[in-house]
Amino acid sequence: MGKRQQQKDREKRAKRDARRKRFVDYPRRGRRGLRRWLPSWRLVLCTVVLGVGGLTGLFAWAYASVDIPDENAAAVQEANTYYWADGTQMVSLGKVNRNVVHLSDVPNSVQNAVIAAENESFYSDPGVSLSGILRAAVSTVEGEETQGGSTITQQYVKNTYLSQEQTVTRKAKEFIISLKVDRTKSKQDILQGYLNTSWFGRGAYGIESAALAYYGIPARQLDPSQGAALAALLKGAELYDPATSSANHERAQDRWTWILDREVEAGLMPQQERDSYRTFPEPHKQSKSTSLAGQTGYLVDVANKYIKARSMITDQDLAHGGYRIHTTFDKKQVERLTASVESVLAKDIDPKRREADQNVQVGAASVRHFDGAVLALYGGPDATKQFTNNADTSGVPAGSAFKPFVLAAALQHGTRTKDGDRTSVHSGDFYGNGGKLQSPSATAAPDDSHPSLRQALAEGGNATYVRLGKEVGLEEVKDVAIRSGLLENSMAPLEDTFSVGTSTPSAIRMAGAYGTLANHGLRNDPYSVTKLLKDDEPVGGFESRTKAQRALPREVADEVGDALREAGSKALGKDTGRAVGAPVAAGRTGDQDRLKSAWFVGWAKDTSTAVTMFRMKPENGQLLPMSDVGGDTHRGNAFPAKIWADSMDANPHG
Repeated sequence: MGKRQQQKDREKRAKRDARRKRFVDYPRRGRRGLRRWLPSWRLVLCTVVLGVGGLTGLFAWAYASVDIPDENAAAVQEANTYYWADGTQMVSLGKVNRNVVHLSDVPNSVQNAVIAAENESFYSDPGVSLSGILRAAVSTVEGEETQGGSTITQQYVKNTYLSQEQTVTRKAKEFIISLKVDRTKSKQDILQGYLNTSWFGRGAYGIESAALAYYGIPARQLDPSQGAALAALLKGAELYDPATSSANHERAQDRWTWILDREVEAGLMPQQERDSYRTFPEPHKQSKSTSLAGQTGYLVDVANKYIKARSMITDQDLAHGGYRIHTTFDKKQVERLTASVESVLAKDIDPKRREADQNVQVGAASVRHFDGAVLALYGGPDATKQFTNNADTSGVPAGSAFKPFVLAAALQHGTRTKDGDRTSVHSGDFYGNGGKLQSPSATAAPDDSHPSLRQALAEGGNATYVRLGKEVGLEEVKDVAIRSGLLENSMAPLEDTFSVGTSTPSAIRMAGAYGTLANHGLRNDPYSVTKLLKDDEPVGGFESRTKAQRALPREVADEVGDALREAGSKALGKDTGRAVGAPVAAGRTGDQDRLKSAWFVGWAKDTSTAVTMFRMKPENGQLLPMSDVGGDTHRGNAFPAKIWADSMDANPHG
């Protein structure tokens, strides 16, 4: 009996041990029917604990292994933005149209609109929102309006550190990095980064570019209604740009209304203020603000050259972007000058009918002579089709438009005698029958065959000025021209014809040098950039302009200017002053010029403008004759004067 009991005990222990060795008693032994398949509470608890522990461990491993990466290239890429003289945007250029601004430059009302639209709990959440993701999913199924499923921090992380791909791996990284970013960055920094990296459509990344693209103003000038309209674009600019279609307009207006109401619900806007915004703030039609077409490319070219010449900035620096370049260019004057050129070319030049009218080119520039600001230029028909900037290129001889500098040199230095002394010269002097320069008297006076220096300046008189230049000294003439503002590298060899304009200055430099005469002999070098900023700070080492320098004695400049007024009246007619609104002083190429170019350079009021016309073979840059341009009844040198007069007519600055 004892042995039998012992056997039974051994069998029970064996069964008990067998049950213990089975880690999970499922299906449950010893149970029948449905109960066999219902897990015990121990199994449920064990499963939950193991699951939570496993997920916690997995998250801890992922959190430790995923670091905040470096910012991606697109997030730090900015555009260079160029501004007209009045502060409005001319063009924004770069691979990415972005202009980074500080959060302090974004009105609180705009910040609130974005927060209400995208992430109401932004300032209190940990950077992620599981409830937001679930809420977005539910609302999408139900077809209701909602905030985005991702927080502002998550969207900032996606824009700044990750790609835009929609994968589980990317979303997981976004979640973890967002938690880390929220712990290491302030909410203000995150919001600033988000506003500067978000896509608003129309090629605009960031709130600053968006404000300019949609409303033509910087972000700091946006009002609460405009801010809500821009916040609506964050849901998808391709669907919410109101200028694209009527359906988009309706969606944008509904979204705008919802955002303003949402701000009230979130305590971000008083109801009374909300009630004042009942009319949708219509944005501008989409503009081509990133285009270099027309004159824009030429203007940018001049500004960039000036920046590189006046600072340590290189082409590579400019290509990286982020510069704000405030220029001297006057939009209305650029438009007026362009219209004047196009009008004359359309009316008088017919390349299809006349071979002599083929390959005609025009360059022009207007410079404010009391400070040297380049107000306008015409570089060619279109900077995207003709890359050479006719307003800023050397290669076109100045012709008789160069003669004022010969006269200035003569008035300042006099002519040389055989013994090396100098004899003073006046603009009324003339070469008499004896071949010597003399002053008018009762018995001898200048006439058509012996014009005075003043008359020869207005009527041609190449022989007079060739001789005058030799007697003054070509080195002295060259020195006066350079001190007046022409560049040494544009000076021709010092041959006999030097005094009648074989040198090849640009239109910008010619306008600036005539400005020296207009400014009583004080030279202001042409400049095109007033401010150069990077990260809202002035770029170190850049000076916008040089100080005025005394180039000529005042009495010399004024006498040359007085002589040029006679030349201007003769060239443009007696009613010139009335038409332009001021006395005109001008030099030009004339009938005696045999050079392959035509010029008219002059000033009225405070602006000097130079216009040049020439013909050039596109294949090799060879200059062609201008004499037959415009037909038998015209001479090519008549057209620059017409362009000049039309561009200056009723010009408040000219």
